[in-house]
Amino acid sequence: MSQVAIRVNGIEVHGNSREPLLTQLEKAGFQPEYQCRNGMCGACRCKLQSGAVDQQDSMAFIAPNEVLACCSVPKSNVEVEFDYQLQQQERQANL
Repeated sequence: MSQVAIRVNGIEVHGNSREPLLTQLEKAGFQPEYQCRNGMCGACRCKLQSGAVDQQDSMAFIAPNEVLACCSVPKSNVEVEFDYQLQQQERQANL
């Protein structure tokens, strides 16, 4: 199990290199937008500011430097930014 730091819209949480970003963000109390969880819709699109991810094949269109949180697994510490303000629940779980 490899630990990584995930920085999302300026907030850093602990993550891993096994699970998709969407799953990890939800466990940390964030509520990113999504619809399909398999790369078809593009609702979970975010900008990859730094770091590297392993992104599975997807059908949704993404621009350069964008990733789909539902099918991207961090390979290193990453920083992502959503175009909207993510709400984080009071309880913050370690991943």
